Amino acid sequence: MIDIKLLQKDYETTANALKRKGVAQELLDSLKTISQDAKVKRQSMEEVTAEQNRLSKEFGRYKKEGLDIAPLQKNIGELKSKKQDLEDEVRVLEEKLTSIALGVPNFPDENVPNGESEDENVVLETIGEKPSFDFEPKEHWDLGEKNGWLDFERGVKLAKSRFSAMKGVAARLERALINYMLDFNRQRGFEEWYVPFMANSNTLQGTGQLPKFEDDLFKIEGEDLYLIPTAEVSLTNLYSDEIIAVDELPLMLTSYTPCFRKEAGSAGRDTRGLIRQHQFDKVEMVAITKQEDSEEVFEKMVACASDLLTSLGLAHQKVMLCTGDLGFSAAKTIDLEVWLPGQNKYREISSISNTKEFQARRAKIRYKENKKNILAHTLNGSSLAVGRTLVAIMENYQQEDGSIKIPEVLKKYM
Repeated sequence: MIDIKLLQKDYETTANALKRKGVAQELLDSLKTISQDAKVKRQSMEEVTAEQNRLSKEFGRYKKEGLDIAPLQKNIGELKSKKQDLEDEVRVLEEKLTSIALGVPNFPDENVPNGESEDENVVLETIGEKPSFDFEPKEHWDLGEKNGWLDFERGVKLAKSRFSAMKGVAARLERALINYMLDFNRQRGFEEWYVPFMANSNTLQGTGQLPKFEDDLFKIEGEDLYLIPTAEVSLTNLYSDEIIAVDELPLMLTSYTPCFRKEAGSAGRDTRGLIRQHQFDKVEMVAITKQEDSEEVFEKMVACASDLLTSLGLAHQKVMLCTGDLGFSAAKTIDLEVWLPGQNKYREISSISNTKEFQARRAKIRYKENKKNILAHTLNGSSLAVGRTLVAIMENYQQEDGSIKIPEVLKKYM
C-alpha cells in the first residue's frame, strides 16, 4: 500500500508518480480530499484531547481550594462528547482512505521508463544464441501431440478449457525441471520451503492480489480461502505482522507450487498450448531485505533466473518493463523472455520485481534496527514458470523427425 503520510505531505510529487502508473486524476483527487479531511479532523481531536487533559488537571485543584466544580465538570463532559464524535469521524475517514488506498498501485521507481503498453518495454540485454534448424521448427502443441507428451482433450474433460494433462516423458520432465530449479536456487543461497497451496483473504491482501484482483482468483466456496496464483503470496506472508531481527536479513526463500489463475483479462489470448493455463507449476524466489539492500538483491535474483536459463541452453533477453506494463505491486520489474523458435519470438518466462515497502506496509513486515521498527523491502520472481520452460525445451531441442533431446543438466533428474 502507498504511504498515506507521503500523500498528505507532498501531494503533487505523489500524484505525479501515480499518474505514471495510470492512476486516474479523479481517484487522486478523492485521495487528496479524504486524506486532508482526516488530517484536519485528527488535529481537531488532538486539540480537544489536550484541552480535556488540561481541565482534568484543574479539577483536583478546584476541589482542593473549595471552588465550584460544576462549570468545570460541564466543560469536561462537553469536551469528552466532542472528542468521541471526532474520533468516530476520523475512524470513518481513515477506513475510507485505507479502502481506496488498497486499490492504488505502487509508485514506479524513478528509473522505470514511461510507456503505455508492453510495446514500450526496453530490451536491456540478449543472452545466448538462437538455435538454427535445417527444417521448419514446430510449435510445442504439435510436438506434444507427435510425441504423445501432451493431452489437451483429456485435460479439458477432467476440468475445462485451459487445463491440460501430461504423460510419460513430459510428466517426468516437468518433475525434473522442478527439482533442478529448486536445487539451482538453493545453491544460490535461497532456503527451500514447502507452503500451502491455499491462502486466506488477509494473506492475499498483504501481497496485493486482494481486493483489486479477486476476479482472477479461484475462491473456495464457504471458506475464507483461495487457491494461490503464485508462491509469492505464501512465501512473502510467512513473515506478515512480524518484526525481523536485522541480522537475519536478507531472507532468501524459494518454493515450488502449482499456481491457479482464472486469466480473467486474457480472453482469446494463447488459447492453444501451455503458455496460458488456469493451472501451472512454478518455482518462485522471494526476498525480504533491508531497504538499502533491495536493489543489490534484485540484481542477484535477475542473475539467478538468467543463469538458470543459460544452464538449460535457452537463449533469452532481459526486458525492463515500462510504467504502462508494470504490475500493481511492483516498483520495478525485469522480465526474462525465452526464445521460442516454433513461435519465432521471445515469450515471458520469468518476471522479477522489487515492490520496495509496498507489500511490507500492507502485510506489516518490519525489521528492527537501532531500536526502530522499519518497513522491509520485498522482492519476488519466477525461477521459472515450469510449463513455459518445458515449452522452451520442446521447441529449442526439437529434431527434424519431431523427437526432442533432453538438456544435459536435466538427464540425472530424469
